Amino acid sequence: MEIIQVVSFALIAVILIMVLKEHRPVLAMQLSIVVGVVIFLRMIHYLAMVLQMLTDMTLQANISLVYLNTLLKIIGIAYIAEFGSQVCRDAGEGAIAGKVEFAGKLIILVMALPLLAAVLETILKFIP
Repeated sequence: MEIIQVVSFALIAVILIMVLKEHRPVLAMQLSIVVGVVIFLRMIHYLAMVLQMLTDMTLQANISLVYLNTLLKIIGIAYIAEFGSQVCRDAGEGAIAGKVEFAGKLIILVMALPLLAAVLETILKFIP
């Protein structure tokens, strides 16, 4: 089971980071970031499977890929903003983490506007 490997890797890294924080806090922070990136890279093949499945379903439903691309960009922004804010929190910068989250939410809102407009247009077509 791959999740056991990921969790084991993370727990070993956390123990090592806790030991390093006392003597080399900068190195501990760098290790924390590297561990997060390694875990993400380890999960990319699952992400590729999800993307392929979503693309197939979109094509089967005869929906424009523009909507799927926008949705995937929104999801990507959410994950990147979350990762960035967690790194800021790990560094003890909660205020900056909040700003990163705010920026991510605002960008998501702007990117979602065309989708919202398309949904409203579809609804208005059904209203006489």
